[in-house]
Amino acid sequence: MTLYSKSSVLSGRLVQRVCSNCRSRCPIWGAIALTIPLAACGIAQEPPALRSVPIHQTWQIQPGSAIAGHRVLAGLVDISIDLAGQRVYAPFDGQMQPTAGDCVVFSSPEVPAYLLRLCGLRRPSLGSVQEGQVLGRGEVLHFATLRKQTDGRWALVEPSSALLTRLLRSP
Repeated sequence: MTLYSKSSVLSGRLVQRVCSNCRSRCPIWGAIALTIPLAACGIAQEPPALRSVPIHQTWQIQPGSAIAGHRVLAGLVDISIDLAGQRVYAPFDGQMQPTAGDCVVFSSPEVPAYLLRLCGLRRPSLGSVQEGQVLGRGEVLHFATLRKQTDGRWALVEPSSALLTRLLRSP
């Protein structure tokens, strides 16, 4: 919201524009509102009450959870983790390949039916990687686990906390 100085606001029109979204709560209208910048328009409102949104499915990892000391920012099957510049490690020996956008895919013969999609890593290690090798670092890691279906397509599945811990902790 933009605050205007008294000298720049000379007409009631500008005051009206500034207070138009709260006109019904603005008991002071006109020149007096210029000396009390927007205070009469309800700037100090109470925050809205928390809303509970029950979801049919339950997931082990929820926004606000912590994994290996990192806060989960978003959840469901694509998990966003606050890395704060920290490293991400290879959970197994495997391959890192780039994908479209800001993502890479990790695959490993140790878990052949799964791909790990990692988005948000700066300068990721590509090619062959060894378990425990740094895959990259970033501010926020967007992570998804994909499982190969019988028809050859990939489906997003809930990642395990143990796997995420291996990605986030130095061996």
